[in-house]
Amino acid sequence: MVKVEFLGPIEREAIEVDAKDLNELADILTQNDYIKEWLPKCAVAVNDEIITDRSYLLKDGDIVSILPPVCGG
Repeated sequence: MVKVEFLGPIEREAIEVDAKDLNELADILTQNDYIKEWLPKCAVAVNDEIITDRSYLLKDGDIVSILPPVCGG
């Protein structure tokens, strides 16, 4: 199981899912219409490291953070 955190304005509680890689996780997350709209805009971090390769293998206990774009000043 991996824990998935939704940060910032996504405003969803963390969930735990079984996924072997980020591609499979994306397939799971796109089943939720609200989250599906956010995914193309977001960066993804695994254990606090930004990951761009969707074939990245996930391990039991990993924490995946869905990071929406933000602006600051």
